[in-house]
Amino acid sequence: MRFLWRGLSLCGILSVGLIAIPLRADAPPKPAGPPKAQAGAAKLDAQQLASQIDFYIAAAWGSKGVKPAPLADDAEYLRRVYLDLAGRIPRAMDVRDFLEDPNPSKRQELVERLLESPNYVNNFTNVWRALLLPQVNNQQVQFLIPSLEAWLHPRIKENVSYDKMVREILTAPVSANAQQMRRRSSNKRPDPTPTAFYQANELKPENLAASTSRLFLGVKLECAQCHNHPRANWTRKQFWEYAAFFSGIQPQGQGNMMAAPEMSERRALKIPGTETEVQARFLDGSEPNWESGTRTRAALASWVTAVDNPFFSRSAANRLWAHFFGVGLIEPVDEESEENPPSHPELLNELARQLIAHEFDLKYLIRAITSSQTYQRSSTVTDPSQNEPRLFSRMAVKGLTPEQLFDSLALATGYGEEGVPNPRVDTLGLNSPRAAFLAKFSSQEKRTEVQTSILQALALMNGQFVGDATSLERSRTLAAVADSPFFETPGRIEALFLATLSRKPSAEELAPLVKYVSEGGSKNDQKAALADVFWVLLNSAEFMLNH
Repeated sequence: MRFLWRGLSLCGILSVGLIAIPLRADAPPKPAGPPKAQAGAAKLDAQQLASQIDFYIAAAWGSKGVKPAPLADDAEYLRRVYLDLAGRIPRAMDVRDFLEDPNPSKRQELVERLLESPNYVNNFTNVWRALLLPQVNNQQVQFLIPSLEAWLHPRIKENVSYDKMVREILTAPVSANAQQMRRRSSNKRPDPTPTAFYQANELKPENLAASTSRLFLGVKLECAQCHNHPRANWTRKQFWEYAAFFSGIQPQGQGNMMAAPEMSERRALKIPGTETEVQARFLDGSEPNWESGTRTRAALASWVTAVDNPFFSRSAANRLWAHFFGVGLIEPVDEESEENPPSHPELLNELARQLIAHEFDLKYLIRAITSSQTYQRSSTVTDPSQNEPRLFSRMAVKGLTPEQLFDSLALATGYGEEGVPNPRVDTLGLNSPRAAFLAKFSSQEKRTEVQTSILQALALMNGQFVGDATSLERSRTLAAVADSPFFETPGRIEALFLATLSRKPSAEELAPLVKYVSEGGSKNDQKAALADVFWVLLNSAEFMLNH
């Protein structure tokens, strides 16, 4: 065990890109109010938009004397884009193939393959489920996850447009009939439905108002729920006018997560503690054009997803940007205000315009972002001017999500292959390794400021899952590498680097590790020493971070 702790000091060699403490920079002035999106904007292809991204980002560097980081090498880019799109690291054979491929277009072709892969669908199902159900530590909410994921999965697979998905969520039926209730209470396959979003928000209009405005409009309304704040953009009256769009939803009794039949045309709410009743009104101050039979939430959905909505397209573009860069053009992503303007307002406007021009196709925006030099820059600090993350002069270091970390561990160690349980087991299986692992890593900090807790670190280093996964008897990867007749010691160590860190070791890293394994380590056993190296790689900062 002494070697393992001594070996952890090798993580200083193995890690690339320590987390920097963000420094606030003076934000550029904000345009007067969110500009309305232009439905008729010139339509750019993904490569043209990538060039526009690089232009706007570089334009902000001049006055600040920023020297951008160089572009990431193929290994760094490969691992980054796999984690961002597929939700896990690449297989060792995929790393070898990519590094040896001389095709100058291989990065764009890789993105296309990943976008069509089942791993992309699984990963973005996780991404949207986490956004819609952030209350995952609530045990009641955990039982809602399967039905929401069953609804999300085919829509991500079919690349349903973002505006259509949001419309479906905002207009989803919330009261279940008797047949649906019987099915949900049985062990049968869950109904695919987004109603879990409503149940997780306790079917309360005020909770739904706060959640939908933050998620789909990038607007934090809840500060105005109880009183007017002198520095808030929104008044209490505006909050409850927006909440009135959900006034027809009523829970069946105290603490019940099921709704009574909805009064779908109800459009008024009384402000708590007052006698004032307010009518449903949009956040831009306009009133719905109520036609005969118009359902209240349907009117809201039409306004939210309209191409001329001053919030919707910008919020969608900003949220997707934050997924890839770890920080939004507006940060926090749901708190745009005069005090918190976009770092690059012209760029955010252009991303929103192009998202509209391409009918809210999120894959289009993903292609553009991943093709940009901004996304492809290294995370290594090569100049002090790169320490401000909102200038995007280098790629910020991001902590892996719990799902990314488990699935990458499973892939690196060979867990879940033939004869071993599937690593993507139901998260509600409390005795499964995946569920136990995710429970320890469920608390999320800002991804660019992640510091793994002591409990999490100990669980990863000394937990049964990682212990089994790095043992010669149970790890398929380790056993295959240790027993391969085609490898000498340097080749075995290189294979472990490719399987864990998605790159080859440098000469400086390789030499001491070859010496340690050749000498048999602390047990005078070369295979056991190789297992020590594997354990160190899996517990390195480089493995647990996306660079």
